[in-house]
Amino acid sequence: MTTQDFADYSGPMEAELNQLEERIIALARLSQQLREENRQLRMELASVQQDNSQLLQKISTASQRLEQLIEQLPEDA
Repeated sequence: MTTQDFADYSGPMEAELNQLEERIIALARLSQQLREENRQLRMELASVQQDNSQLLQKISTASQRLEQLIEQLPEDA
């Protein structure tokens, strides 16, 4: 292969390398965006789980109170 032949390959190879570089950069950006989205979703999930726990506690308290009220009803009613 002569120097002239090598020059013929360098143009297409350079273009391919540039395309690969652009794809890698795009994938790195996408990866970063997905990491941020994942972080936000984890925070949202933790908040919703905490809300759910509080609501379950309220339901349990209301259920116990309702049982107590039912026990106080006269049997004739």
